[in-house]
Amino acid sequence: MSPETADFLQTTRTSYDTIADAYTERFSDWLGIHTLDRALITGFAELVGAAGGGPVADIGSGPGHVTARLQRLGIPVFGVDLSPRMVELARRAHPEVRFHVGSMTSLDLPSETLGGIVALYSIIHVPDDRLPTVLTEFHRLLAPGGHVLLGFQTGTDDGRLHLAERFGHDISLDYYWRTPDAVTEQLAEADLVPVTRMVREPQDTETRPRAFLVARKDG
Repeated sequence: MSPETADFLQTTRTSYDTIADAYTERFSDWLGIHTLDRALITGFAELVGAAGGGPVADIGSGPGHVTARLQRLGIPVFGVDLSPRMVELARRAHPEVRFHVGSMTSLDLPSETLGGIVALYSIIHVPDDRLPTVLTEFHRLLAPGGHVLLGFQTGTDDGRLHLAERFGHDISLDYYWRTPDAVTEQLAEADLVPVTRMVREPQDTETRPRAFLVARKDG
């Protein structure tokens, strides 16, 4: 681990604790998610159900609205977020769903117990030298036949952005932009088999394209 990324978990947690209320106020509506994105999340739930319907972990669950939607679709699901404040707000908004504080780099769960993993806009804060650890952890947790859904902002090249302010608050948050090809290669190295990908152009106030990848752990 390089010195510059050694404390990324702490800085990411502190930053999201700081902006959790403002973030939740803006990004906590299922119907506010783009139609195509919602369709892919719904399709992912059907894939999990067809493969046996095992529990799904929504990692980087934030306000919890996607987690709650998956539960309404009949999928046993729980949310995991690095930010205690985000977890507190998600529990308040969706008391019928389980939410836990945790890190995607090392989840306190038994191996091969998940039917699916959702990570929407959470791997964007993982430094390049830690992403293989995260995807290897996803592989460990998935049961054979389980699927993972990744969503992230993308572009034509890999890159990095540092934000020191958001929603009027001082933060220290790094964003890592990756192409779908780069992430697909990382998934393959973690023995996760690509199933499909979708890239859509930015809409409304979005500034970067959105990429979604679905991969499977073979049995």
